[in-house]
Amino acid sequence: MWRSRFLRGAGWLLQGTGCIPCKPSHLPPWRYLSFYQPCLNPVLQRSFRAPTWYCFENRLRPAVALNFCRTLRKDAKSLIDFPAQPLTVTDIKQYLRSKDIPFYDGYSCLHAPSIFMEPAPEGSVKEHYSLFIDKTTGQFQCKETLVEGSWEDLQDCIEVMLNENQTSISPNVLLGFPESMEEQEEREMEMKEVQRIWSSSVPFSDLLDEEVQLIKTMFQIGKLTNATLKKFGVRFFKPTKSLVFPWFSGHDSGLRGVKLLSAAAKGDGKVVYTEATVPKISSYHNLFGLPLIGRKDGEVVLTGREIDSMAVSQATGLPSLALPRGVSCLPPILLPYLEQFKKVTLWLGGDIRSWEASKIFSRKLGLKRCSLIRPGDFQPCPSEALAQGRNLARIVKASIPAAHKSIVSFKQLREDVYGELANVEQVAGIQWSRFPELNRILKGHRKGELTVFTGPTGSGKTTFISELALDLCMQGVNTLWGSFEINNVRLAKIMLTQFAKQRLEENLDQYDMWADKFEDLPLYFMTFHGQQNIKAVLDTMQHAVYLYDISHVIIDNLQFMMGQENLSVDKFAVQDHIIGAFRKFATNSCCHVTLIIHPRKEEDDKELQTASIFGTAKASQEADNVLILQEKKLVTCPGRRSLQVAKNRFDGDVGIFPLEFNKASLTFSAPVKGKQKLRKVKVDKNNSTEEIEETELKEKSEKAPKPAKAKTSKTVKGSAALKNTTDGEGNDQ
Repeated sequence: MWRSRFLRGAGWLLQGTGCIPCKPSHLPPWRYLSFYQPCLNPVLQRSFRAPTWYCFENRLRPAVALNFCRTLRKDAKSLIDFPAQPLTVTDIKQYLRSKDIPFYDGYSCLHAPSIFMEPAPEGSVKEHYSLFIDKTTGQFQCKETLVEGSWEDLQDCIEVMLNENQTSISPNVLLGFPESMEEQEEREMEMKEVQRIWSSSVPFSDLLDEEVQLIKTMFQIGKLTNATLKKFGVRFFKPTKSLVFPWFSGHDSGLRGVKLLSAAAKGDGKVVYTEATVPKISSYHNLFGLPLIGRKDGEVVLTGREIDSMAVSQATGLPSLALPRGVSCLPPILLPYLEQFKKVTLWLGGDIRSWEASKIFSRKLGLKRCSLIRPGDFQPCPSEALAQGRNLARIVKASIPAAHKSIVSFKQLREDVYGELANVEQVAGIQWSRFPELNRILKGHRKGELTVFTGPTGSGKTTFISELALDLCMQGVNTLWGSFEINNVRLAKIMLTQFAKQRLEENLDQYDMWADKFEDLPLYFMTFHGQQNIKAVLDTMQHAVYLYDISHVIIDNLQFMMGQENLSVDKFAVQDHIIGAFRKFATNSCCHVTLIIHPRKEEDDKELQTASIFGTAKASQEADNVLILQEKKLVTCPGRRSLQVAKNRFDGDVGIFPLEFNKASLTFSAPVKGKQKLRKVKVDKNNSTEEIEETELKEKSEKAPKPAKAKTSKTVKGSAALKNTTDGEGNDQ
């Protein structure tokens, strides 16, 4: 009781003194803060520009007031407070039982009566279980009042309600901050933009038939009827020639945002489709088609695009919803709206990436109720299937269950094997745009793999791997950085410079432009620094995979997790345990883990090998890929650095190619100019020594070069190359 009154008074005191911090515009007018939550550093931090802090009255010391505001501030979209002890569903159930709060198990949430509403009258047939508590994180959401918050927030509200002998509680009891003038203006500008776009857009029924046919041809929706477009509220925005998909609130059917789909033709005749949302994508949580869902609907088809959702609805008559971010992420905030369905069919697209996302999302939704539609020539994405005249109802009926047994036969694997053979390029993974030579050797970036990366001290391992990860992040790969050597500010500065490809110190007038673009990347940072416990790191990684569907984790570096372990245990045994834990996480979470490990101390004139990785052979054995950043320390001319792929479990190709560091942009992806050094890797019959032959080729030669020497780097096929003398090391295919 005294705690709630004290904190309410503290909130009024802060409001009266003018201590008002800036809050991102995507948050509601007030934020939900814990009453007795200790001031801890968040473990996971979203990349964002540092907020501005407003002035304070003279009667408060700015330093004290600033710290106090930061202690109470909580931005659920950018900062995550990860508890020291991970929350389990058993803890949640025990607490609810101790407070005599009824609940029942859902698929991904616990259902309970909302404490933010008056209880149902006595004698009513059914009590309204409109409060949903996430089983994994404890975050809650009331679908009737749209109140949401953390598990600690819910505990605070329950304690206050019970202490005051009330049957319900007002959401206003939660401590929050009023919006600043700047935030109010920004939010109002967004809503005005939404209303402007929506009011200026034209329903298809008001367009001429010739215009309708032209629009349908441009967006390849010729088989969608005008009735279907009207049913889903789709309009056409003439100024940008875009389809407009509305976001209506499920609570009061109010317009909360829009998504614009635009089409543009390239010079080669291909049509490129781009999407834009208002508000921005991080705040856009629209399940397209949700207002059309009835309370008694028990089956739904989830798609990755709005056009696919309309195609399924028109062809099958089944309820269909489109995820706001497609195959990249399924935000947990949407799970309560999917709890009513007993069967969920995921038809996210017609490629391998959609298939992988379907399997990941089914874990969040509950494997037992999920069915998956496998991509193939006869089962493309719904819009293409409709255009080809295929039977969509039959395709949905032929979906396979997501749950599987521990033992399977080739009959269950047959279609998966065929899918990998028929989609070789997609199975190879996402291609790097800045490192084409790496694509030629590794073929691509694939989920579920473990990459070990090493290089001499001071050679630029962190700088190189940050550009490598940035390349993937710019292509939509959700990335989590765990940097234990350098702090996040410095790391973000490096990545922003690589992103802009210029020294922003000399172009500060462009900082806001590049920072706004960089902020939109699906990039997150752990706030760990220095030596950390492996369990805390793994818990944070698992937490991030659930919340943000992280598919690439970078750990820099392994040695910083060995200092927290028991000193009486052999350090090599500790390292093997940590590597095994990361290997298991990568496989079980279908997430690529890049692990940086320092090498053993070698002489300056010797190049590193797989055996140079610190520790036992387990690191190279467990890894799917081994990358070595080679550096000639005694050479100062360009070409002193090169990247060696020492292991490639995917297809066995290994090789080495030169790198050139651009100090102005902190990038390694600049093309090597002038003479290029080619390295041909040879191993003698006894496998005891490694001989590296270096040849120089000029860009223009009088003699026609041989095909083997025409490439800028040499690839060695198979696991025989770069085999080490240490037992168990090398390419363990």
